[in-house]
Amino acid sequence: MANVEDSIREILTGPKLAGLATVTQEGQPWVRYVMALPNPKDFTLGVAAAVGSRKVAQIRGNPEVHVTCGVDSLETARHYVQIQARAEVTQDDELRRAYWSAMLGNYFKGPDDPQYALILIKPYRIEYMSMGSLEPEVWEA
Repeated sequence: MANVEDSIREILTGPKLAGLATVTQEGQPWVRYVMALPNPKDFTLGVAAAVGSRKVAQIRGNPEVHVTCGVDSLETARHYVQIQARAEVTQDDELRRAYWSAMLGNYFKGPDDPQYALILIKPYRIEYMSMGSLEPEVWEA
């Protein structure tokens, strides 16, 4: 790859199944699967969430998060990213509409549903890992 940004951009395209780690009110890590929609320009990830969910409460208490994504199968795995980021919860109408997809209709009435929030995950460090290598390539904001 020409540079680490291009390598990361190859992974962060289209919706991605990701592991999102937050910190509980007791200071413990909590990881769950989310579907993240990346913005390839600045690597921000958008994740839909219910306003009253644990992850929203945890992010409001501590915005530091960690995301792992890029592997859908161990048989085809070649690269993945580890993302250190700060997250914020928003109900901005324009952003909720921009990140809305039909899949979210299983959980929310529509992009204007008052229970629909968006978590914006803004990376400040991304480690790009290649299978077979022990050293990551690092991007920092």
